[in-house]
Order: sequence, then C-alpha cells, then structure tokens
Amino acid sequence: MRQAWRLHFVAAVIAAILLSSIALPSIASAQAPVTLQEQLSAQYKTVKIGPDGEVAGDPGTLLAVQKGGIIAVPWKAVALCPAKFKDNVLHLSTGFCAGMMQNVSGYFRKGAKVYPLKIDVNLGKEKISFQVVGCKVCNHSDQPFPSKAEVVFEFGKGDLEKASASQVEDIIGQVFTITTDDGQQAQGEGEADQQQPAQEQPPAQQTQQSQQAEPQTVQAGMTTDQVQSILGKPDKIFNVGTKQIYVYKDVKVTFLEGKVSDVQ
Repeated sequence: MRQAWRLHFVAAVIAAILLSSIALPSIASAQAPVTLQEQLSAQYKTVKIGPDGEVAGDPGTLLAVQKGGIIAVPWKAVALCPAKFKDNVLHLSTGFCAGMMQNVSGYFRKGAKVYPLKIDVNLGKEKISFQVVGCKVCNHSDQPFPSKAEVVFEFGKGDLEKASASQVEDIIGQVFTITTDDGQQAQGEGEADQQQPAQEQPPAQQTQQSQQAEPQTVQAGMTTDQVQSILGKPDKIFNVGTKQIYVYKDVKVTFLEGKVSDVQ
C-alpha cells in the first residue's frame, strides 16, 4: 500500500514538472513587451514588388508624401540617397550621392502616393530608416517600375528609447501620412518630378551652372575600369573573397565578380 502511494506521489511530481515546463515559456512570452519595431510594422504594412514592377500580394499601407524634394531613385538603383528628418526639419540629400544619381533620379512631389517598403528601428543609433516605393496606379505613372526613396528619422540621445509608438508615428506623419487612394494629386499627375523645386537664381549663376559638365553616374553592373574612369583611382582597395571594395573620400564601391554590386 505504501509503495503504491509512493508511486502515485512520484507520478504527480513528474506531471507537475512537465506542466510547469510547458506553462512557463508561454507566460514569459505573453509578458514580453511589444517592441517599437513591431508596433511600427503593424501600423505601416510594407509592400512587396514583383519582378514585373507590380505589387505582389496584398498592398501595403498607402501613404501621402507631405514634403517635396525627397530623391526618388529607380527601382533597380543600388544607392538610395536618403533624406534626413531631425528636429522637425527635412534635410534633403546632397553631395556625392545626389550628384551621382542626378541623371537617373527624380523627386517625390508633395501629395505623391507611396507604400512602406522597409522600416528599420535602430535604438543604438537613435534613428529609424523608412524606405518607401511609389504607387504606380495612384500616381498615374506609366513607368514599368516604380521609384523608391528613403528618409532617416534621427532622434536626440535617449529620445527614441523613451518615445511611445504614437509619438514616433506623429513624427513620421510630418513626412508620410496614412491616406486612401482617392486618385487625387496635389500637384498634378505623375509619380516624381525630374527636377527638384528650387528658388530662382541670378542669371550669372544660371549661366555658370549651365556651363558645368553634368556628373556621370556609377551604376550597378559597371566594371572596375568604368568606375575608375568616372571617380578616378580609389584611395584604398580591399579584396575580400569574390568581393573587391574601392574606398574613396566620401563613397565606397563594392564589386562582386568584377562588377558593381553596392554603393555606399
């Protein structure tokens, strides 16, 4: 009798241990806080673009561009030339990247419709990278592939960690607001302007700029010789397996099997 009681007791202990091992992970996962990345991903559903340039599957959250002048690069471009938004001010991309993409890029106009393409929250660097892609149907675009762009939202030290999702969404909303496809464009049809809106310049300055040679563009698929003919000899060269990296003063060009695969 006593032996049978002991067997029942041991069986009960084993059952309790097994149940606790199953229940504890469930409780822990249920109590895990939702990250800012997860909250933004739920609010801004990203879109997938198929090989034909059309939306693949369900469309993402439709957004309206609130500030003009964001560089819109071709879908297959390697460099994005991101704009920066900090202290409620949008700083447009300038410098080497903007000059390199001048001949092949345009600018998203205010009111253009876009979809979220990729959202990356980096708490350590106090920034959120927000990539978008144009809605061809909404913008009445006749291009085979949509344009894409990136805006980096920068925060002060410690501000991003303390900010709630709604506060971050309010900041993003100053550049991209959630909207519906009403078919209306604030400044006419089309997805992107070919030239950035700018203030009028004095005739002398216009003449000087017209005399300057337009910059050549480094594109994916170029050979090392083609890149050197545009940028000159690199300051440093790194050989990493099948990759070769050319380092210049303000740009880094990566070659894969002798052809450009990335520009940073």
